Amino acid sequence: MQTTHTAVVSAAAALMLSACATAPQFDQQGLPQAVQVPAGHRVAMETVGAGDITYECKAKKDGPGQFEWTFIGPDAVLKDRSGKAVGKYYGPPATWENNDGSKVTATQLAVAPAGAGNIPHQLVRANPSVGSGAMFGVAYIQRVATKGGVAPAAACDAANAGSKQKVQYQADYIFWKAA
Repeated sequence: MQTTHTAVVSAAAALMLSACATAPQFDQQGLPQAVQVPAGHRVAMETVGAGDITYECKAKKDGPGQFEWTFIGPDAVLKDRSGKAVGKYYGPPATWENNDGSKVTATQLAVAPAGAGNIPHQLVRANPSVGSGAMFGVAYIQRVATKGGVAPAAACDAANAGSKQKVQYQADYIFWKAA
């Protein structure tokens, strides 16, 4: 009886480990095509970034006498799906840094609306990494599942030009490498 019970428990544990190993990775089919990663890439890491985006009230480039909130940069902690801090996201320039010291910067390729009050979904192409850790070989980064982060609703005019405001946000950052 003990041997049968042990065999059943062992089989169940193996099945659970097998299920974890084959769990589906991030599905991008529900995203707008503009921010989908090209075929031939696999998910290397999924993170949730939470923090602030800083905006500054500045004169519009092509609008004399007009002002607007201008994106300055992010400051967020990156956590894995279990909630463990694995890195940070900051800028400028936009930089994703893993706790192992490896990091990448990237160039924006596309954005797509993510709903009222949320910064857009985004697809960026990673530049070559610094360091040989988790960021080594990252080719693309997607920003999805965004919450908040849009420019402040406060007035931006000549009276408060140069003032800065931080806005809280959260987003999933999906890191892709060549398959």
